[in-house]
Parts: sequence; C-alpha cells; structure tokens
Amino acid sequence: MTEHSHTNKLINETSPYLLQHAHNPVDWYPWGPEALERARTEDKPILLSIGYSACHWCHVMEHESFENSEIAALMNSNFVCIKVDREERPDLDSIYMNAVQMMTGHGGWPMTVFLTPDLRPFYGGTYYPPVDRHGLPGFPKVLTAIADSYKNRGEEIETTAQAITAELKKFNRFIPSGEMLTTEVLNQAFSALAGNFDRVNGGFGGAPKFPPSMTLMFLLRHHKRTNSPEALSMVELTLEKMARGGMYDHLGGGFARYSVDARWQVPHFEKMLYDNALLARIYLYAYQQTKNPTYRRVAEEVLEYIVRDMTDRTGAFYSSEDADSEGEEGKFYVWTRAEVMSILGEEDGAIFCEFFNVTESGNFEHGNSILNTPLSLEEFAEKKGANPEEPRRTINAAKQRLFDVREARVRPGRDDKSLAAWNGLMLTAFAEAANILGRDDYREIAARNAEFILDHLTKDGRLLRTYKSGQSKLNGYLEDYAYVIEGMLALYEATFELRFFNHARELADTMIAQFWDESDGGFYFTSTDHEELLTRTKDYFDNATPSGNSVAALALLKLFHLTQEQEYQRSALAVLRTVRQAVAKYPSGFGYALCALDFYLSEPKEIAIVGETDSHEVRLFIEDIFSRYLPNKVVAARAPEDEQSAEAIKLLAARPMVEGKATAYVCRDYTCLAPATTAEELVARLDE
Repeated sequence: MTEHSHTNKLINETSPYLLQHAHNPVDWYPWGPEALERARTEDKPILLSIGYSACHWCHVMEHESFENSEIAALMNSNFVCIKVDREERPDLDSIYMNAVQMMTGHGGWPMTVFLTPDLRPFYGGTYYPPVDRHGLPGFPKVLTAIADSYKNRGEEIETTAQAITAELKKFNRFIPSGEMLTTEVLNQAFSALAGNFDRVNGGFGGAPKFPPSMTLMFLLRHHKRTNSPEALSMVELTLEKMARGGMYDHLGGGFARYSVDARWQVPHFEKMLYDNALLARIYLYAYQQTKNPTYRRVAEEVLEYIVRDMTDRTGAFYSSEDADSEGEEGKFYVWTRAEVMSILGEEDGAIFCEFFNVTESGNFEHGNSILNTPLSLEEFAEKKGANPEEPRRTINAAKQRLFDVREARVRPGRDDKSLAAWNGLMLTAFAEAANILGRDDYREIAARNAEFILDHLTKDGRLLRTYKSGQSKLNGYLEDYAYVIEGMLALYEATFELRFFNHARELADTMIAQFWDESDGGFYFTSTDHEELLTRTKDYFDNATPSGNSVAALALLKLFHLTQEQEYQRSALAVLRTVRQAVAKYPSGFGYALCALDFYLSEPKEIAIVGETDSHEVRLFIEDIFSRYLPNKVVAARAPEDEQSAEAIKLLAARPMVEGKATAYVCRDYTCLAPATTAEELVARLDE
C-alpha cells in the first residue's frame, strides 16, 4: 500500500512548487527532453502550466482541476502536460507570459499555455475554473475545444502559432538612442511619476497596489540631486503608509507582496524574499536621509524576519512564504477582538485593539482583523493625553505576547529553495545594513550568505540558478549574475575583503562574455550556451524585481570607478542608451535603470581609505561615510602593506598614508581633494 494513489514524474524534482503537484492524477512532466520528445513523437500539443509555490490561485486551480480525476483524464489523453516553477525557469515564464499577454491582454499565475510540439504557443490564459464561472469558461470545456481544434483545424493552429511566434521574436527589441544621456531624462521621469502619484495613500495608481521600491529609490536620488521637497515627501508618505498598513506584518516583520486595495490595508498575504530585500534597502536609505527612527525600525524588523524565518543553516535565504495556511488565505496573520482580549486582558487588550484597528466586526473576512495603525504612536498618545512612552511600552509588550501565540499556529507553507538572484538581492540588503546601521551581526549574515553562493551556487566560475536539499542545478540567468555581482560589491564595502571584490569582477567578466549582444548591445536573459528556446529574450523592465540589465548597468559602473577598466563603463552606457527613450516616458517601469542613470550622471564620489581596516580610525571613517545618504559613491580600503588590493583596485593605487595616520581620499570626476586624516576632515571632503 502506498500513501498516495497517484505519483507522476515531478516526484524527482526539488522545487517545492513542482513537488506540490507530484501526486496529482495529471501525468505531469517537468520541462525537459523526455516530455518534449514525447510531444514530437506522438504529435500531441503541450499543455504548459506555470506557477509558483506562494501563489494562492495556483493552489486553487490545483485543488479544483489538477486533483480532479475526470479533468486529469482529459488532460492526459489529449496533451503532454508540463509543469514549470516560474521562479526556477524565468526564461520560459517570460516567453510564454508575453504570449499570453498578446493573446488575452493580461497575464498572471497560474498561467496555462497550449503549445505545438515545436514549442510555439497558439492559445493561453491564466486561471480557469472547473466549470463556467464569472465569465470564464470551465477548464474541461477549454481542454475539449483545444484538443478538437488541434486534431481537426490544424491549419488555423499553424497560422496562429506562426503569427504569435513572429511577434515574440520582436519583443523587447529596444533600439539604442543616439541622443545624449543628460539629467533632463531624469527630470522628465520625475515629472511623469509626480503626475501619477497617490497623494493621499502614497504609491502610484489604484488597486491592486504594489510596493514601488525601485521608483522610491530613484525619487530619493532625485531629492538628493535637486533638493526637491516634493520628491522627498512622495517617498516619505509612501513609506509611512506602507509601514502602517496591513501589508506590513506588525508582529513578525516583513511585507506581503501587494495590497488588494489602494490604501495598503488588505494584503495578498504571501511574502517574497525579493520584495523584502528591496524594501529593507529603501527604508535604510530613507533613514540615512531623514534619520527618522521609524524607517530604521522597519528595516531592522524586516531583516530580523529574514534571519528568523527565511534563513537556512547553510546561510542561504529561502524564496517565499505562502498566503495560505490550513487552506485559508491570511489565517496565520489575522485576529478577532475576542482572541486579543483573551490573551492580553481587558486594559492592555483595549489599547492594542484601538491602536491596531482590531474591531468587533473586523476589517477583513469572517469578523477577523488585519493589524494596521491608522494613527502613529505619537498621534495615538496625543489622542489619549499620554506620554508616547506609556502606550509604546504597553503595545510592544502586547506585540511580543501575540507574536508568541501566533508562533503556535499552523504556519503558511514556505518555499525553501534558494535562488541565486534573490539571494544576491538580500545579500546586498544585509551588507548595506551592516554599514548603515553599524551592525556587525548583519555583516556576518551577509558573509555567510556569500559563502553559500560561492560553495553551492557556483561551479567552474559559473552561477547556478537554484539550490534545494543539497542539490544545485540549472544555468544561471542574467539576473543571477547581476544581482550576485551587486551583492558581492556591497559585501566588499562592508568587509573590505578583496576576495569578494574579485568574485564580483570575475562574475562580471563572465556575464559580459556569456550574455552580451555584440550586434545590438544590451544583455540577453540567457547565456550563449543555454538550452535553445523559442526565442532568446532581453528584459529591460524593472517590474517586481529589477531587470538584469538595470542591475548590471549600475554594478558595471561601480566596477569602472573602482578599476578604471573602460569595458565596464562601455557596456553600462550601452544599456542606458538602449532604454533612454523609454525611461523618461514610462519611468514606473524603469525605476532601477533610472538609479543607474542617476549614478552615471552624478560624477560619483570615489573614496579610498588606507589604514588598518579594523582600526578605530578607519571605523570612524566608515561610520561617517555610511551614516549619510550618498547613493552615488564607491568605497575601497586597504591596509598599508596590502599590495594585492592596490593592484586589483586602481582606486587604491598610489594612495599612501599621510604622516603614518589612517587616510581617506575623496575623488570626483578625475579630481582628488586633499587627503583627510581625521573624521572631521573627511566629513568636510564629503560635503564639498
């Protein structure tokens, strides 16, 4: 006797998402030669289903359709069924999502695409219900119609497949601009963003509302460059509203993926590693600029959540946490007033419920409430006629008690695979937090993660995409290289260990060799030796995560300023020229590219420090540099006798200590200021 009545070929995969479907009655295959060969041999269309572990509607469609034996029989008899984890295979997801958006005008997950045996899409959509519902055709009806068309109307299928494929091959073919890269591009982008800003709730547009981390990074840079009070207020309003809304986990830290409303009130409860990495960074930058302690608190709470719940013993960061627990969306996170009162008692419970908007009728489903704070603590205390410290103590103690109770609940499912790209994003967040907040524990976490990447996701100088349960596999994509390069450079600035800089540079050289388009410029999403797919795509848009091209451009510019190697700057500028026209017109889709352009146009500060890197004097230099918001800079340091660093990093060459003291050099636009040997002198140089 076996525990499951069905087991398919997904049972040998490592992806938690694929393993969730390993006991469906559907005869699922992973993407690979066996499935593709069967489709060709039997001349059967491919049913390609793409989703991810934390996706709520993916779970719904599995339960309704993929666990249904009758629907599974329809799938098995008419199609070769392939299940793909979009996080493992973003190359496939990108191609076929573009196709679905062309066919339907929208996209999302779960994604359902029907392909010819030679991988050309001819029909597709997203979620299909098991029966006709809400204007959507039932999945059995779709399956029957597609199977009939493939058998009896082959010419129509062929015509459609040809047309869609031809359009896919043109997709994202940006033409480099011959115009100058100037600050006017940045100003146009700001004007467009300001026109779409929600001046009541922060963020951009209406519901659903996603955290605009990269756009906020650009706005903060715009404020730094122009001293625009409007840009800073846009950043602060958005950060304040997000941190007070229900999208933020007020007990355990971390942000949900998005809000279903425009007020950040009701989240889609899944938590993604990449969102929290990007949000931790923008809160850190805002803290540097404003010294608002709320921003520091939120950043630290996000990072503590990652340490507590999303970090493997190897130092790896996990991918995501589900929206659902016990089959209900958000059940882990919500509270009734009665629950809170029974745990905290009458007096503390009343204060907690009022502060966090927990009501008798609830602000969510079934009388439950999502914690959110309509008033700041100071406003709440003023309303109560109290010193803010009084409710602060009560609320913090109550939060800890409720957190402890919540820990005993059934947790949401966790996708515990580790992706190189997303680990690179979080590596950057911890490394930057170490310097900005003076946290040695964050520096150690960042270093452990870098060792994990080097030990488990690097092979023969190349990156692998995914790690799970001791297995590493799949070629790294452009974003894996770009994000990890950025993370290694951030860790170098947090440790000044030359090996991390060397790893960044080696990966950058490999990235250029493997991904660069010699004819049109820009980086392809896949390497030269990647599996041949329907088309070789490029991605320039900064969506939920920054595009590999945007991150590569910024990282290569930093490498140029550290090494003076012209090839790094040439590649970066080619990317920026390619997106020049688009970033000014559609800035919300190019937030990170705008940051890279701002870096290039700012004449970045090049800061070289010579002295014992663990000395009190050098640590004071580092504190002065990173306590202020200086987004456009590179920092390098070496001990006086460290010739290897001076040779590898040209910024450090021919920089002696002055009078035997730790010395900082600040250069800009090929001009260096007088060397600084005290913290006061360094501050003066940084302000020039």
